[in-house]
Amino acid sequence: MAHGGNVIQELTADHREVDQMFAEIEAQAAGDARRRELADELTKELVRHSVAEEEYLYPAVRRFVDDGDDLADEEISDHAQIERMLKELEGCQADDPRFDTLITQLKSAVTSHVADEEKRLFPLLAESCSADLLMELGDKVRRAKQIAPTRPHPSTPDTAQANKLLAPGMGMVDRVRDLLTGRATG
Repeated sequence: MAHGGNVIQELTADHREVDQMFAEIEAQAAGDARRRELADELTKELVRHSVAEEEYLYPAVRRFVDDGDDLADEEISDHAQIERMLKELEGCQADDPRFDTLITQLKSAVTSHVADEEKRLFPLLAESCSADLLMELGDKVRRAKQIAPTRPHPSTPDTAQANKLLAPGMGMVDRVRDLLTGRATG
């Protein structure tokens, strides 16, 4: 699925990319160093995606969808759980016995979160927002992903305001760290 379009199309494209990344990790032999590189790419995608959703998707859900506060809170709680897993995974090499367990747990949590967004949240948002607003949100999400952090920061607040304030600086620091450490780029 190509990127672009409205917020639902953009985030759904991200979801398919993440599905593919999990498949690529699982296709590698246990302990293969390539699994670590792929996990780094997966982490980058999931962190950028989450930050963008917290900055723009969930505030729109809160504003336009009935019971939107509860829905957004559930999704943000999922993000916090996933980010903690990503932080733990960050400290594991591919030959660490915890690596495969964490990948399995992460895939389960992400798959559940994605299914909830695509089956419940996205249809409600589509019913509640104009096509123009959904396109505007898609543009904002794409811009947010470009400057978002690339590493998990589970101790930072998961609010739109905090992300808009902190994410650009953390993203810059993360990209410098990625460059200095030779972490895969994407």
